[in-house]
Amino acid sequence: MSSLYSPPTTTTTISGAAEFKHHHVFPKTSQLSISRSLGRRPIPKISCKVAKDGDQNPKTTNNEGGANMFNRRNMLIGLGGLYGAATTLGGAPSTLAAPVQTPNPNACGPADLPSNAQGLNCCPPRTTSIVDFVLPTPPTTLRVRQPAHLVDDEFREKFTRAMSLMKALPSTDPRSFTQQANVHCAYCNGGYSQVGFPNMDLQVHNSWLFYPFHRWYLYFYERILGNLIDDPTFAIPFWNWDTQAGMTMPAMYTDQNSPLFDPIRDRGHQPPKVLDLNYDGIDSNDLPDQSMIANNLTVLNRQMVNNSTTARLFLGAPYRAGSFPNPGGGSVENIPHGTVHVWTGDRNRPNLENMGNFYSAARDPLFYAHHANMDRMWSVWKTLGGNRRDYTDSDWLNAAFIFYNENAQAVRVRVRDCVDSTKLGYNYQEVDLPWINAQPTASSSSRVRSVTSSTPPTANAMESTSKSNKVVKFPKPLNKSLRTNVTRPKKSRSKRDKDRDEEVLVIEVDVKKHDEYVKFDVYINDEDDIPSKKMQVKAEYAGSFVNVPHRHTHGNNRGNHDLETTFRVGLTQLIVQLGADDDEGVTVNLVLRAGSKGNVVIKSMKIEIA
Repeated sequence: MSSLYSPPTTTTTISGAAEFKHHHVFPKTSQLSISRSLGRRPIPKISCKVAKDGDQNPKTTNNEGGANMFNRRNMLIGLGGLYGAATTLGGAPSTLAAPVQTPNPNACGPADLPSNAQGLNCCPPRTTSIVDFVLPTPPTTLRVRQPAHLVDDEFREKFTRAMSLMKALPSTDPRSFTQQANVHCAYCNGGYSQVGFPNMDLQVHNSWLFYPFHRWYLYFYERILGNLIDDPTFAIPFWNWDTQAGMTMPAMYTDQNSPLFDPIRDRGHQPPKVLDLNYDGIDSNDLPDQSMIANNLTVLNRQMVNNSTTARLFLGAPYRAGSFPNPGGGSVENIPHGTVHVWTGDRNRPNLENMGNFYSAARDPLFYAHHANMDRMWSVWKTLGGNRRDYTDSDWLNAAFIFYNENAQAVRVRVRDCVDSTKLGYNYQEVDLPWINAQPTASSSSRVRSVTSSTPPTANAMESTSKSNKVVKFPKPLNKSLRTNVTRPKKSRSKRDKDRDEEVLVIEVDVKKHDEYVKFDVYINDEDDIPSKKMQVKAEYAGSFVNVPHRHTHGNNRGNHDLETTFRVGLTQLIVQLGADDDEGVTVNLVLRAGSKGNVVIKSMKIEIA
């Protein structure tokens, strides 16, 4: 078969015990045994400089203040050989930079898995060398990824043959479907620690790593399939769930005799069931198909247009070496990314397998079609204008991952080489964007609870119950719904100000048990304590926070295993749609749609100008 991979220029050889000395100074297995038997040692607080307001590429802060706080970049310099080894492997430009680095595959340790999956080894085969990725020579014709519901019989036969060959490979072959699925498990459930930080998981969700990691993941998956059938033009399809005709499971994935079929899916969501892009964990029987389709398009407009005006809102929050995972995902990573995962998974399985849990999601071939459309959303986002541009921060551009290519060779890749999909040799078939003009409209009562000049200077919450509204202060568990008045930093902003700076609602969230599905909606100036699902097409609906079930090995900055993250919602266009631009503040209502009582704690809430 012909090779699809361009020869690398740099090779790192690994042999014997030296692999940990040069690639991962603290062996994962011994670190795990120590942490589990002696408990987790306190980790000093870490900080880094904060950019000025309006900076598209801010430097985040983590727990600033305190006697044991120190600058993370100074720490990296002080690590000397440890970080130097990591940068030597990856060719990082300077030890002053702090991009997240992936250790070599031999440093992978046991992932944190559900009880019914104990014994599963998510780590890849061991390797003796790692090569640095080199961008291929631009092809004369790009590979074109097609909508899954529009492919012809010839493509279907080709794809089926490629998948059959991949699934026939030995499970120890890094190109096999088993190992391709394990990639997601290892990176998402604590199989890897950050280079130089053995007590910190490397997590590729809920941060600015989400889109580039999955782009690389699909790139090598696609190359392996193409190589197996000796077709350098082969391109995987995408699940075109952002158009009406694509809002069901694609037919070629539901043929029980096909290698694309996965029996571990929700049986109630097989075609012709219309996909719910804002899935609450239960089916909405009160919405006919056409209403669900309209809902989906409006939700996409909210997420892709109103909630994605900056890199931070769309791509997710900065995540640097030495930082705790999960600083905050982007708008579309929450919904529809997370909701489609859970909608597809089997609700009768203990952990919503396969698609509904990170450790098992990639065992379903539909996972790759879903993420191909997520990848397409990244490309589409950059065409929508305004401030929708990728980060230019070197810590993002130089973040690195390791995958196996179509020749079973371990390859180190960096974010900077994947920001333009055409340089990787592919693009997407152009299709209509019916959501682009599906703007929500305000309900007639949206102004009832809007906040006037009497807004208190701090955010107090009224816990909504059927009997009373009790005023409380944050932090507060979100058991049903929470309503709070939040002051705006500035009212009556000019069009120039709105075009330049986004008004953002910032919610600090603590999920106690992140191995369960969690979802809450955010409503602005809505009069109902618990708005119905139909309100998700109204302007008062601002967005949703979603946690796809998963586990992780290490704790957070408080030494526990909670998922502590930040959820951001763009408000600029929403406030205009509600006619609330001259108000001193807004009324925010959080409504729990999925998750157990006491599992979600709202730590704080504020509005800032980004």
